[in-house]
Amino acid sequence: MPPTVTTAPVSGHRGCVADVAIVARDIPLFPVDRVLRLGPVAEARAAAATRIGWAAVFLKAYGLVAREMPVLRTWFVRGLRPRLATSSESVATLAVNRTDGADERLCFARLPRPEALPLAEIQAFVQACTTRPIEEMFKRQLELEMMPGPVRRTILRWNANSTSPKRPSRIGTFSLSTLAGQQAFNRFHPTLCTTSIAYGPLEPDGRCLVTLIADHRVLDGAAAARALERLEAVLTAAVAGELTTARARPGDPREAAA
Repeated sequence: MPPTVTTAPVSGHRGCVADVAIVARDIPLFPVDRVLRLGPVAEARAAAATRIGWAAVFLKAYGLVAREMPVLRTWFVRGLRPRLATSSESVATLAVNRTDGADERLCFARLPRPEALPLAEIQAFVQACTTRPIEEMFKRQLELEMMPGPVRRTILRWNANSTSPKRPSRIGTFSLSTLAGQQAFNRFHPTLCTTSIAYGPLEPDGRCLVTLIADHRVLDGAAAARALERLEAVLTAAVAGELTTARARPGDPREAAA
């Protein structure tokens, strides 16, 4: 006998994620990989008084790199006379996997100026994204999910192609998505941002494969490679230094690193 097939309507959430992927197909994205040596950062994290996750570490470090490299805060604007628009500040978009009842959903959180925030504050933001009620943390996304697919895609394209000062807060200037916590790699995911960071699990010797996904309309491979080189330097110097200043006192209990 032939197999039984069941069908179900596509939920607003699943449709919204699909629409992001559909709109991202219009962006000529390409990945650049670099193995970063993050042993000093891992040691500083292990000695810190409070647990700081790798997501918070990368959000701050890449924000610092983007402050130095305006191209990482720039996006392509289509039209009869295409332009490049640059934001004076970075806004990070963090992809967060949440469980909603029996379903899993992908949520997108925005964090303005991560480079200007203490690591502890960034960690608190990441924690809130993973624990606070979805309807509280992701209200705008839920509103978008309730709209019909063609309307959603129109809104996404409009925001992505806008020169409005609100564009960074609606799309982000860069994004971060990782499956390192599941001991997996997520090296090429769709994004509406000019660049997106993905990192894999940390190896025992401190090495970590990091991928920078970039919009070829805005930057080329050499610039992406320089950004990754600078990211390693910032992680092992400025970020590791901030972690070191908050070392735990001898005998203090510390949470296990994620």
